[in-house]
Amino acid sequence: MTSPAADKPLILSVDDDPGVSRAVVRDLRRRYGADYRILRAESGQAALDALREVKLRGQQVAVLIADFRMPGMDGIEFLEQAMDLHPYARRVLLTAYADTNAAIDAINVVDLDHYLLKPWDPPEEKLYPVLDGLLEAWRGSEHRPVYGTKVIGTRWSPRCSEVREFLARNQLPYRWYPADEPEGATLLAAAGRDISCCPVVITAEGEPLVQPTDGELAERVGLNTTPTGEFYDLIVVGGGPAGLGAAVYGASEGLRTVLVERTATGGQAGQSSRIENYLGFPDGVSGGQLADRARRQAGKFGAELVTTREVVGLEVNGSARTVRFADGGTLCAHTVIIATGVDYRRHPAPGVDEFTGRGVYYGSAMTEAAECAGHEVYIVGGANSAGQAAVFLSRNAGRVHLVVRADSLEKSMSHYLVQQIAGIENIEVHTCTEVTAADGDDHLRGIVLRDNETGREEKAATERLFLFIGAAPQTEWLDGTVARDPAGFVLAGPDLTPEGGRPAGWELSRSPHHLETNVPGVFVAGDVHAESAKRVASAVGEGAMAVMFVHRYLA
Repeated sequence: MTSPAADKPLILSVDDDPGVSRAVVRDLRRRYGADYRILRAESGQAALDALREVKLRGQQVAVLIADFRMPGMDGIEFLEQAMDLHPYARRVLLTAYADTNAAIDAINVVDLDHYLLKPWDPPEEKLYPVLDGLLEAWRGSEHRPVYGTKVIGTRWSPRCSEVREFLARNQLPYRWYPADEPEGATLLAAAGRDISCCPVVITAEGEPLVQPTDGELAERVGLNTTPTGEFYDLIVVGGGPAGLGAAVYGASEGLRTVLVERTATGGQAGQSSRIENYLGFPDGVSGGQLADRARRQAGKFGAELVTTREVVGLEVNGSARTVRFADGGTLCAHTVIIATGVDYRRHPAPGVDEFTGRGVYYGSAMTEAAECAGHEVYIVGGANSAGQAAVFLSRNAGRVHLVVRADSLEKSMSHYLVQQIAGIENIEVHTCTEVTAADGDDHLRGIVLRDNETGREEKAATERLFLFIGAAPQTEWLDGTVARDPAGFVLAGPDLTPEGGRPAGWELSRSPHHLETNVPGVFVAGDVHAESAKRVASAVGEGAMAVMFVHRYLA
């Protein structure tokens, strides 16, 4: 948050004579202090340093007042460099009578707005009328402050894409500045960096972060990355619909609950542009909105949400269940709910890995939607997530091509989405088709499509390929502890022993509860659960149901 004083536009005075500098600031504060922040510096370099900080914070500079005769850097040199940082600021040069020729020359060099002869007493006649006119002109010009987080980067950088997606999925507003455009280059210069350092993230406080990790970024933009306690009633691993549902119900029912998420809450559902078949939202809701509401709801009931912490192991220590983090830390609880969901499977076609983040994206990558305007876009996948992305991107894209291996969409997509797609003229569905290659230079330029009925291949020019190709559970961290099926999905309840009885090593007198794994007190919910429905509503329901079984276990 910016303070009220920081919200005010700035008037900066720079003069190497301390007495003159104090006099200028005294007169400025008397007249303009209520509406403007008055700042002074006693050298051109000190003033430029201050202006760089102001630039990084996104604050406005209304007027620059510089003395002509200063050692090291005179007033004209200062104003020339200051123009690059704050081009909309009005520029005033303070001169003695003997320097009027230099002041006139400065009108051409730095587009000087005015020069003032020293001394200007009384200010009511010689200073204020000049500044009143300059401030009126400045207020009428096109300039707006940009507060909040700024991201400077290159369009086809995978890491720049990841940073933007991380901020967007965590509902953190930011503004994007291409490094090869004037404003982006100016911000880089103010941060003392160049294009090779991208991505550079500038926080709302003006702190530049160079190529930050997700964890560093999370800490600086206000996300919680560290649990406050050492022991809880319930640890929820994963922040998708199932995990959020478990956190809401666990915390609302009095359990000390912490949810640990690797990247951003919402999971795959959080990337959906519009979910129209979720109960209670007849007009539809975006996955991001649904995740944000659930996150706030969990927080309201007292659940802790910890972001950018990757869980890499699960241990049983007596009655405690311990999760291990990638950074070596641990966290313990009486119970654990595994709700890590699934990731999209990697596409095997040559070239896809090379261009991932440079035109090829897994999931919807909503931050790329604006770049699709007027272009040919290809989406691979036949499930609801692919259909929702096609409908969303069709609003701006020149044409959206939906590529599916099946002979129809009806086999894997909800009926309402199939109908919507059929009614949108700029969506073209390619059935019995798959992508067999991707190529380009610094970014994706085209793909190869194969018709699986005829074997015919053709090249298609495109700079955007979005992949929605099935579910892959990332459950290797459960090796040696929790039972899974051959595909890696977590087994629970009756699925642990289809022939009846209790799982091997089970020491309790009862059988596992319905969502309980082969480890007592460890439960599963959502898409990572074997044979789950792969729908948002069912994931939320399993999260709530898992909490019911947690209560039974604790009792």
